[in-house]
Amino acid sequence: MPMPYEFGTPRPPDSSSPDHDTDLPRRTGRVHITARSRGADVTALGSLALHLPHAAASLAVVLAVSYALGQLAGLPWWALFGCWVVSGATLFHRPCERLLARWLFGLRYPTPEEDGRLWPVWREVAARAGVDAHHYQLWIEESEEINAMAAAGHIVGVTSHSLWTLTPAQLGGVLAHELGHHTRGHAWATLLSLWYALPARVAWRVLLRLAALLCRLPTGAAAVVIGMCGAALVALAAATYGLIFLPLATPYLVAAVSRRSELRADEHAAGLGFAPQLMAVLHQECARVESRRATVPALGATSTREGLVARLLDSHPDVHTRLHHLQAHLENRR
Repeated sequence: MPMPYEFGTPRPPDSSSPDHDTDLPRRTGRVHITARSRGADVTALGSLALHLPHAAASLAVVLAVSYALGQLAGLPWWALFGCWVVSGATLFHRPCERLLARWLFGLRYPTPEEDGRLWPVWREVAARAGVDAHHYQLWIEESEEINAMAAAGHIVGVTSHSLWTLTPAQLGGVLAHELGHHTRGHAWATLLSLWYALPARVAWRVLLRLAALLCRLPTGAAAVVIGMCGAALVALAAATYGLIFLPLATPYLVAAVSRRSELRADEHAAGLGFAPQLMAVLHQECARVESRRATVPALGATSTREGLVARLLDSHPDVHTRLHHLQAHLENRR
């Protein structure tokens, strides 16, 4: 998408673009805060349910490690295990969220100029949703993409390119989408699922490293180890009625739930009156991708060669699907 100004600089006045005030009319009067501004919809609960096998595996890994450390160091194993069980709550503590925003997500605080453009739009979005705008913390990501994110319990991030390229109403649509992830429980459910699945993922990587060492063993020793592992796998599969293979399908199911959560966040933004603006942003993004494909032929070829597996693992629905659902929302409201 061509930019009418240099990236990272304030947008110059343009007679063809809507005025800042008329583009996004401000609500006047008292803002009513809803009694229950957060919840967990079916996609958030589904994400938690799909990660239960990973959480159970992590539970076994942490329990084994805690018991081993307890025996070696003389520490109470139940204390180490209990610290891990309750550690998920610390992820939503404000100082921990700031660390996550800075070091994990690569975000930064807005400058005074950026805050002056971002905060009025966010305040209007929060007022329409009936939530306290100060309950969340706004962050900036240095990127030349039109994007935003919602994470943990209070993080709302937007790219610097989105901040200076989009009109206030379009920016409001993007922020309303991210607020939908928070109010519908997608953000906290995702972070909690990833956190409690982390020990199992680490253990799996360690097992893969150990499996790679089998190539260095003599043929006879490698055959014995493989046979023992195969027998243990068959025994576990029989004892659990094959449920140990469920994590193999989890990535596809999680991706499907994630795509549905994106559509539900779009519904939230549309319910606040931002459907046309969000559709305009999606049209711009579609045009930008097509422009890149035309400029770099290899990009278009790579996208064409994407297989079914790649599409099934995509966490976001395609732009046309999102536009179709937003258009259906507009037609239903007429």
